Amino acid sequence: MGSGMARSLLRAGLVVRVWNRTEAKARALADDGAAVHADAAGAVRGADVVLTALNDGPSVSAALEAAADGLHPGQLWLQTSTVGPDAALELAARAGELEVVYYDSPVLGTKAPAEQGKLTVFVSGAPEGRERLAPVLEAIGQRTVWVSHEPGGASRLKLVANTWVINLVGAVAECLGLAEGLQVDPRLFLDAVAGGPLDTGYLHAKSAALLTGDLTPSFALSTALKDTRLILEAAEQAGVRLDLTEASAERFARAEAAGHGSEDMIATYYAGRAEE
Repeated sequence: MGSGMARSLLRAGLVVRVWNRTEAKARALADDGAAVHADAAGAVRGADVVLTALNDGPSVSAALEAAADGLHPGQLWLQTSTVGPDAALELAARAGELEVVYYDSPVLGTKAPAEQGKLTVFVSGAPEGRERLAPVLEAIGQRTVWVSHEPGGASRLKLVANTWVINLVGAVAECLGLAEGLQVDPRLFLDAVAGGPLDTGYLHAKSAALLTGDLTPSFALSTALKDTRLILEAAEQAGVRLDLTEASAERFARAEAAGHGSEDMIATYYAGRAEE
């Protein structure tokens, strides 16, 4: 996701400096025109906008501390990772201590939209920074949804959106699993719903991944499990019971335990196999 966004920024003609905890991943962007830095502080020093794209809240927090010496007052921080509302508020508080302007900005989309600059970006933060952020947001996304002026709002919306995605993927996996079990050609099912009110592009994309055996992750199963746990934590705090999402979490956990964590999240399909 981070590499895709970096390339989208470069295509837009923006000056991009990159750092990654695994330097080889950052080095891969050098041929695209990015300036690669060996340390986080060097990558952010003097930048107008800092963008982070990592797996979870602790990783973002660690990256922020690694970059702290290079930050300057008034710098804008676009935090695009899905970390959950609580972590978003904690990061905002730390940004305040560093005098950095924090934007809670999780993105909706996977690897391909990130590479194409077609993400949807949910943003919560001070409206005064919108103009300065515009070139970055326009480069990485096809749409920006300004949620609120205070951090946390965008992260809450992202959990709602991810609940839809996660349970939709589980439904695709279970339909194809039942088709296999009943000796029904899954393509008959896909053809039966094609073009009708029950059809979705996601159904065909995820089915194609399974049917071709190409589980290269556009969104890794282990990351989906992390997000599902964030959703369930937030729901519990809100007094909302999410039976489908709890079941999705259980399937993701079984598939991860069976060795599918690094594959695309549609590998939750394999959690329905009795031998696994």
